[in-house]
This record gives sequence, structure tokens and C-alpha cells, in this order.
Amino acid sequence: MDLEYISDMDKKFQKELNAGIGALLLLSTLNKSTGPLYGYQIAKVIEESRKDGPMIKLGTLYPVLRSLEENGLLESEVEPSVTGPPRRYYQITEQGRKTLENWLRIWFQTKEFVNNHLKEGNQ
Repeated sequence: MDLEYISDMDKKFQKELNAGIGALLLLSTLNKSTGPLYGYQIAKVIEESRKDGPMIKLGTLYPVLRSLEENGLLESEVEPSVTGPPRRYYQITEQGRKTLENWLRIWFQTKEFVNNHLKEGNQ
């Protein structure tokens, strides 16, 4: 089997995984940041942490940012840009930090469960 070949099912599976962890990555990125970031900056930080290509496409980033803001986990402010249109800068809220703590706990529990299950099935 050619390992370079990615089926439609593989792409669908990866897309579903990415959708599920996108909000977690965005909150974590903004929590680590020393100040507000705009969408492209957030995408670059996430992309730099992945060696084999982007985990989140730029087009899918903005709806997740808007959803997190609507739910009080982020706040944003639009500022003029010298090089182009105004930019919306995001930062995590206190509620966002508390939610991130909970989501990290859930993530690590889920990761451990899946890893244990996969190991059992492959022995």
C-alpha cells in the first residue's frame, strides 16, 4: 500500500479531528501569547508547531474564533493596519482560561483512553 496515498475517507477523518481540536488549539495559542494576536498570526503560531503542514486552514480559523468570542471565551478589538485593511486582534478572557483548563483535562483523558484502546487492539 502506498503511504503517500490519502483517500477521501482519510481526508474526512482528518477534517473531523481538526474540527474537534481547533478551538482547543486556538485557546491554547492565545493563552500562551503575551498579547493580542490577529487571525493570521494565530495561524502562523499553530502552523509553526506542526512539522508536516498546517493543522488548521486559515478559512476555518475565523468561524471558530467568532464562535469562541460569542461564547465569551475570547474578546477582540479591531485596529487599523498600516499595510492593509483593519485587523481584528483576539485575546483570551478569564472564562476562556477556565474553559481551557477543563478542555485540557478532557483532552488528556480522551488521548489516554484512545491510546490505551489502540495499543490493546494492536497487540
